[in-house]
Amino acid sequence: MSLLLSRRSFLTGMSVVGASALAACAQVPKEGPESLALAPKLEPEPKPQPEVVKAVAPVADSENASRYAALKDGDYKLPAIPYSTVDPKYLRQIVDDPTGEAPGTLVVNTKEKHLYLVLKDGKAMRYGVGLGRQGYSWKGRAVVQWKRKWPTWTPPAAMIGRKPELEKWRTGMPPGLQNPLGSRALYIYKDGVDTLYRIHGTPEWKTVGKSASSGCVRMFNQDVIDLYDRVPSKTTLVVI
Repeated sequence: MSLLLSRRSFLTGMSVVGASALAACAQVPKEGPESLALAPKLEPEPKPQPEVVKAVAPVADSENASRYAALKDGDYKLPAIPYSTVDPKYLRQIVDDPTGEAPGTLVVNTKEKHLYLVLKDGKAMRYGVGLGRQGYSWKGRAVVQWKRKWPTWTPPAAMIGRKPELEKWRTGMPPGLQNPLGSRALYIYKDGVDTLYRIHGTPEWKTVGKSASSGCVRMFNQDVIDLYDRVPSKTTLVVI
């Protein structure tokens, strides 16, 4: 009887040891350097990385108020732009340069409706623009051949054909607050030939950031004045 009990005790003990040994393979010991050394190393699951989005530093409201305030320019007084009603991405601001062009270059991105003046140190001044049919019709590299303050506007014959009321301006519309070219115009030439492509101001400030029925590249009058003062004639222009 005692022999039988001893045999049962031995088998029971071996079962417990075996179960403990199997359990130890699946568990990480809680303490003790020796136990930790023997335990299998479990790599932590990688945490999902948040998407990195480059943020543009916000422009202070007071700065926008100053940039788009009413402005006396020569014989004309430009009205203020109600900038708070404009999508902020179309307001003038310094951003990381996305163009890769040399400093001093102008780049018009027709898809984004942005105009960039490339600065030093990887930055660019970005302006919102509105585009008409002519604004989409030409792409490539050219130069700002010359510039004008408060330019005269002469409607093309085709436009007069569509809008007979413009006949009175066939020989040119004098400068002024209602002139479609606004306060400044930059005239674009390629290989010495006028492309008929213009970067200019507009009295219709609501068309900035939109596609208009006619015209080239429209800017807020306050923005085109800022651009005019920053770039000389013969500045390279890239339209993409």
